[in-house]
Amino acid sequence: MKTSCSLLVCFLLPVLVFAADDAPRPVLVDARRIWDDAPHNAFTDLVRFKDRWYCVFREGKGHVSPDGALRVITSTDGEQWESAALVTSEDSDLRDAKITVTPDGRLMLAGAEATESTAGRHHQSLIWFSNTGEDWTPKRKVGDPENWLWRISWHKGNAYGFGYACGAGGRGLRLFRSSDGKTFETLIENVDVEGTYPNETSIVFLSDDTAYCLLRQDGKPNSGCFGTSHPPYTEWEWKSLGVRLGGPDMIQLPDGRFVAVVRLYDSPVRTAVCWLDPKKGTLTEALKLPSGGDTSYAGLVWHNDLLWISYYSSHEGKTSIYLARVRIDPEAKAQQ
Repeated sequence: MKTSCSLLVCFLLPVLVFAADDAPRPVLVDARRIWDDAPHNAFTDLVRFKDRWYCVFREGKGHVSPDGALRVITSTDGEQWESAALVTSEDSDLRDAKITVTPDGRLMLAGAEATESTAGRHHQSLIWFSNTGEDWTPKRKVGDPENWLWRISWHKGNAYGFGYACGAGGRGLRLFRSSDGKTFETLIENVDVEGTYPNETSIVFLSDDTAYCLLRQDGKPNSGCFGTSHPPYTEWEWKSLGVRLGGPDMIQLPDGRFVAVVRLYDSPVRTAVCWLDPKKGTLTEALKLPSGGDTSYAGLVWHNDLLWISYYSSHEGKTSIYLARVRIDPEAKAQQ
């Protein structure tokens, strides 16, 4: 279904006040609702491919429901959106769509399926490929059963992703690598990071091959973590960020600074743009996006000197998909 201007809800906010160090904060240029067709629309990702935008997310009857499907929508300008595909399953709940561009120039959709049995709820990571965003290959199982390969990042021809245990057994974090996106090998069987339930992650690779990881940590403690590694990425150093976060994604700006978009849990729950300082291991809120309630799970793209952010939120009542554009002064200093 193609959206029209009358279905879009836009927010325009004035320039925010300056921080204590007089460095200007990120400025919200606009935010608009771009999709709300299903009863529940959530868990987004965003990519730019062949001069078009592609946003992916889960549609279902609720936050957790047996009918989850992965919707792919596309746009030339970020304002008018139309459906490109709906990836469905007859016997499982498809969850948490993530999308990347492979080194050979295809779209790769990743997610997980949840199935119910008498023994409980089971999970399997999946991938699909497409040359157009409209026609997708049959699903392919990747990783290990009951280990959720949550987000995949490409670097020098290889795909990397942390998978977290989500079955009835123990909780743990595993690192996978693939040369083709189809077959994943285990790099680290059990990542040595403090906490009882490490799970959702975002990895950024630097030009010198350093890898950074932003990690959600539930259980005890429930503070997010920041990891650093170098090739072959079998050893990681972790710092506690001292703040609970969810649905993490991060990006390195052209000037070298790091920005993360996460769910923050202190009242009110919200999706926020944050500065991330790798050296100090700090996460500092810089801008609250129009959001609340059931919210977060952003996708990030830097394009035309703006940070484009897909995310979902229920602050207007119905859980819907939003797209925000944020201006960040290239000469501003990150808040510490």
